[in-house]
Amino acid sequence: MAAGQTKSLAELGLTAQGGRRAEITGLSVDSREVRKGHLFAALPGTKVHGGDFIQYALRMGAAAILTDARGARLAADELSTSDAALILAEDPRQTLAYAAALWFGAQPEVVVAVTGTNGKTSVANFCRQIWTELGFAAVNIGTTGVEGAHEAPLAHTTPEPITLHRVLADCEAAGVTHAAMEASSHGLEQRRLDGVRLVAAGFTNFSQDHLDYHAGFDEYFAAKAGLFARVLPEDGIAVINVDDDKGPAMAEIACARGQDLITVGRAAGSDIQLQAQRFAPTGQDLRFDWKGRAHQVSLDLIGGFQAENVLLAAGLAIAAGADPERVFETLGQMKTVRGRMQLAATRANGATVFVDFAHTPDAIATALKALRPHVMGRLVAVVGAGGDRDTAKRPLMGQAAVENADLVIVTDDNPRREEPAAIRAAVMAGVADAGGAELAREVGDRAEAILRGVDMLGPGDALLICGKGHETGQIVGDDVFPFDDSEQASVAVAALDGGLA
Repeated sequence: MAAGQTKSLAELGLTAQGGRRAEITGLSVDSREVRKGHLFAALPGTKVHGGDFIQYALRMGAAAILTDARGARLAADELSTSDAALILAEDPRQTLAYAAALWFGAQPEVVVAVTGTNGKTSVANFCRQIWTELGFAAVNIGTTGVEGAHEAPLAHTTPEPITLHRVLADCEAAGVTHAAMEASSHGLEQRRLDGVRLVAAGFTNFSQDHLDYHAGFDEYFAAKAGLFARVLPEDGIAVINVDDDKGPAMAEIACARGQDLITVGRAAGSDIQLQAQRFAPTGQDLRFDWKGRAHQVSLDLIGGFQAENVLLAAGLAIAAGADPERVFETLGQMKTVRGRMQLAATRANGATVFVDFAHTPDAIATALKALRPHVMGRLVAVVGAGGDRDTAKRPLMGQAAVENADLVIVTDDNPRREEPAAIRAAVMAGVADAGGAELAREVGDRAEAILRGVDMLGPGDALLICGKGHETGQIVGDDVFPFDDSEQASVAVAALDGGLA
């Protein structure tokens, strides 16, 4: 909406207590950003309830308050003496999402979303690349921000609804017609995508992550399943990786809603069936079948799982209306997503250094297994776990690394407010439990760990630096220090091979 415009509560799909009316000038979820005439959404949180901040929003001139019964009780005294309209909702997060969609109005003509533990960024990025090759103005939205025909930074993989719908409206205003979004479990659980008009949605895979937020695996899966059970409309198309153990269950949820289905995988009968792969040092060849017709393509992408990501992206592009044969013709043009199995540096002896965002046990195992066919010599891994996150996965990460690499260096990732040595000890415990203590060493300083890893490389060897991928900072305490794994890899190679004065 243009600055200075207003909408009534009715135009936002809202009804206030007692039929009270209000003209809304903006939406806010942070009481510090409230301006005169704003609708303030006081949402329940994991630690505090937004109802505690209603009093501040009212002082700033909020014209309406959206909250639940608990939020209203927390600010009962202030609300009783205020002229602000009160909107009570059983699920205020979802209500806000729909209101934000109506407030901003515009979205790209074609929007798809993808969920799963791993691969979301790559699939969304490949979707955007396919559409761009087909001549559409396209973007991908997620962990790496907004990329493509319109660009903007984002603080979260799936932004809160006000930011998300502002971004979608900005994309549409910039001429973007096609958008591929990452749908995180947090974003789905918190109803951030509700109100986005999806034509298709994809599922990559499911493994352990975010159990610091979700109560357990069932809750984690249910959050992701919300993309098909709630957000994707009944006339949408679900694109499912049926090779994953949870793929059939997700397909069943989609079919129960009446959604059409495109299956992707090696399994016989898959709509896009991956039939064969052949690996080279810097890429791979694929043979796959679409509705009885065989296709072959060469990808400049490292890692067997990238075949699944590319084919899932192809399925989403087809589901969104693109001609299948034209989509398949674009696949050879796909480029590595920054921080995803990215070739960061090559030593003078031919050894290679890769950077990947793998930060879960399954992702580490998958990345190392996927890299192995491309490597003639030893495979070395640099691994670290983040602080203030799921602690149960730390030893499992160490176990996954030592079981799939020849040598492992355990280092710091983003320790945040935790003691880095304690995090490393948990990872090393997993290494020991797997019987690989003699194959691992602990190096706390991440730059030194990368340097040592590069120094280990002989001809035919490869190093995989796991965890941070595209990130350009390291979080220690409340501070963010500049740090780029790819840049550090290049610096290490240059220093060891005589490239630095």
